Amino acid sequence: MTEGNIAVEKLRERLPEGILSVEEFRGDTTITLRVADLGQACRVLRDDPDLRYNMLLFVTAVDYSRMERHPRFWTIYNLYSIPFRRRLFLKVPLEGEPLVCPSVVGVWPAAEWHEREVFDLMGIRFGGHPDLRRIMMPEDWIGHPLRKDYPLGGEEVAFSVNADHRGMADLGKQVLNPETKDSTVPPGVDTVKHMVLNMGPQHPATHGVLRVVVELDGERVISAHPDIGNLHSGIEKTAEYKTYQQVIPYTDRMDYVAAMTNNLGYILAVEKLLGLEIPSRAQVLRVILCELQRIAAHLIAIGTTTLDLAGTIHALLMYCFREREEIMDIFEMVSGARLTPSFFRVGGLRKDVPPGFVERVRDFCARFPKHLNEYEAMVMHNPIWLSRTVGIGVISQEDAIALGVTGPILRSTGLAHDVRRYAPYAAYEQFEFDIPTAGNGDCYDRYGVRIEEMRQSVRIIQQALAKLPEGPVVCDDRKVVPPPREELDFSPEAVVHHFKLVTEGFSVPVGEAYACVEAPKGEIGYYLVSDGGPKPYRLKIRGPSFSNLSSLSLMAKGAMFSDMVSIVGAIDLTMGEVDR
Repeated sequence: MTEGNIAVEKLRERLPEGILSVEEFRGDTTITLRVADLGQACRVLRDDPDLRYNMLLFVTAVDYSRMERHPRFWTIYNLYSIPFRRRLFLKVPLEGEPLVCPSVVGVWPAAEWHEREVFDLMGIRFGGHPDLRRIMMPEDWIGHPLRKDYPLGGEEVAFSVNADHRGMADLGKQVLNPETKDSTVPPGVDTVKHMVLNMGPQHPATHGVLRVVVELDGERVISAHPDIGNLHSGIEKTAEYKTYQQVIPYTDRMDYVAAMTNNLGYILAVEKLLGLEIPSRAQVLRVILCELQRIAAHLIAIGTTTLDLAGTIHALLMYCFREREEIMDIFEMVSGARLTPSFFRVGGLRKDVPPGFVERVRDFCARFPKHLNEYEAMVMHNPIWLSRTVGIGVISQEDAIALGVTGPILRSTGLAHDVRRYAPYAAYEQFEFDIPTAGNGDCYDRYGVRIEEMRQSVRIIQQALAKLPEGPVVCDDRKVVPPPREELDFSPEAVVHHFKLVTEGFSVPVGEAYACVEAPKGEIGYYLVSDGGPKPYRLKIRGPSFSNLSSLSLMAKGAMFSDMVSIVGAIDLTMGEVDR
């Protein structure tokens, strides 16, 4: 019995009428449920000892109006069982007006932010949600931007509710009529008994345009409420109007500290739908570049937060940037760009790496461990650093899983959960490496995990360099990959084919697929819906920082106000990826 069939059989035992259909595609199982049975089904999937789907990666929705599928709106749930390393998707069709779906916050607390996002951008209400407010758009924004009848551009932006606004004339039932309320203070905050302060959105220690509404009793944090959306750029909406290749640079710009891994996750989703086989040289090179990117991102995380917390070791920031610059030089060497390289392509790489690449990377890996040992000695035993991080921002393993937290934060609680190991992609199954963990789940442990992860990245890169095969770096599927440059000099057919691929793109078979990678901050995944055309019908981006940041409220409760700097820094945020 396959992993998906186990869940199907269990649900059919408990809910004989609840399952509407079961689909298998590219190794993923999707169960379609009646909306009335969603809550009970979710509890079975979480609590049954043979299933234990204890992590909710995301909740999203798709508007199928242009695919002529009935009903128009469906909610989608990405579940993962950490004990059994199984993934499962649930889909729930919704009918009626207004659209209402039961909330699953009571099953997986991680759903709170994800359901708010679906409510905000799709207009679906979740019955029983504890705090159903917009999360990306302003409270008085008109309409739901991810619906298919919402215009991409050209409309006049209205910042007040006005159904008669000429730019909103075609939105019809989309117009949201929010309750009149003070959106500057989150619900439940006592502004009479306690002091309320804003940390950000222009605070240097928020590591981006993040506003945190902090409720204080003296200097003790009673509650902390992240307010996001200041950088919302509509990448998911924009992707619907771009060819599959044209979407790649947008993924660069979400987490600009980890562009390579962002690119790869999206590209893997497209390649999964296409069923492409990628040459082994391209796969190994992808691993090398992604591990270099991991080191560069962790150096940023450690260097910037030491500047925030411990003035006596502020020089570490410059040392970290020195090593990162070497990695940026390597990226520039292979792609011509440093921060946003867009070097990976659907089907492989944009081109092969230049001569001298292997020697340059090998030289970096030979020198970097010595510097890393120095950084560890400077930070991990520094008394100021210890006083600002040990026992600060503690989160338990159970709470981290319930909130969908991944990456170094989850591993700092003692759980060795890493996408590279449990669902290997590219060529990771060929290499030996350890998954660093710690046991206290505090700010100190998160930095310890990141330091050890950099050592493991060097270990992976050295193995990859030793095994780097010769051969092509792009697949030979001419329906996806342009003809070789030399053919354009003598083949009119190649010129026409190249022109059509560049201007029109390639078509992707009808289907839905999810692919994910272990980014420096955790699992970043892309849920891709194709209608058979050359552009994504729907792209849902599961950013790790989004879920990780939702845990701030829990980690900050009971801390001192000065600890907020430690907690935000140890989460390691890039707000472009949170807001998307």
